[in-house]
Amino acid sequence: MAVPKRKMSRSNTRHRRSQWKAQEQTLTTAVENGATTYARPHQARVVTGSDGTPLYLEYKGRKVKDL
Repeated sequence: MAVPKRKMSRSNTRHRRSQWKAQEQTLTTAVENGATTYARPHQARVVTGSDGTPLYLEYKGRKVKDL
C-alpha cells in the first residue's frame, strides 16, 4: 500500500479535492404509445406488461433476462 512520504498541506488537499466534480447523468428519450420515457444509455430497461407488471429486461431491442 502506498504511504505518503510527507504530510500534504491543507491547501493542497483542498485544491486536489476541488477538481472532483459531479457529472449530470445523460438521459436518452423515447416516445412509446404517446408517453415520453427517459433512460440511461447502455443500460438494460425493464419492459412492462399492459397491467404494469415487469416482464423482462431488454437491451438494444433484445431480451436479456426474465424477471
